[in-house]
Parts: sequence; C-alpha cells; structure tokens
Amino acid sequence: MATFYEIPLTPDPQRFTVTLSGVDYRMTVQYRNAGGAGWVLDIADATNQPLVSGVPLVTGADLLGQYRHLNFGGRLWVQGAANPDDVPTFDDLGIGSHVFWVTD
Repeated sequence: MATFYEIPLTPDPQRFTVTLSGVDYRMTVQYRNAGGAGWVLDIADATNQPLVSGVPLVTGADLLGQYRHLNFGGRLWVQGAANPDDVPTFDDLGIGSHVFWVTD
C-alpha cells in the first residue's frame, strides 16, 4: 500500500530541508518565467551537494523516475486540487497544486 506525504509549499521561492524516507534533503523551489519553465526543483543532500537540478514541477509523471539510479526511496508527484493535471501556476503552488512524496 502506498504512503503519501505532502511536501508543504507556498507560492514563493524557497529553500528548506525535508526528511523523506529517513533521509534529509535540501530542496530549492523557484519560479522560472523564461521559456515558460514554471516552478522548478533542485534537490541536494544534507551537505548541500547537488543531486538533481532544474526538475520542472509537472503533473502526470514521477519527477524522479529518470533518477532511479540515485535511490531516493520514493516517488515525487505533482497534482492539482481541482484537476489532477493542473500544472502549478505562479500563485497556486501549495494552494491549488500540491507536491507529494510517495512510498510503497
């Protein structure tokens, strides 16, 4: 059975530490307007060494799927509140669109 944990976010650029599956990660979330990139995520380890950078917060896919070799221990999903496929906009991250850590 899958376990879901919502990563608490607000529609602001932010940097924080979160423990996921027993591991501490430093996450940086920022909005990139150029090219319509939208919200993107950088993940570093507890010593601030980059693991993945520039991951767009899109819906419909495991954001960490292409990084399975890094053994994160879970999946990262984005979902809209009104419609699961609603991509986060500048002012609704953490309000209308949510980021979830999912483990099996």
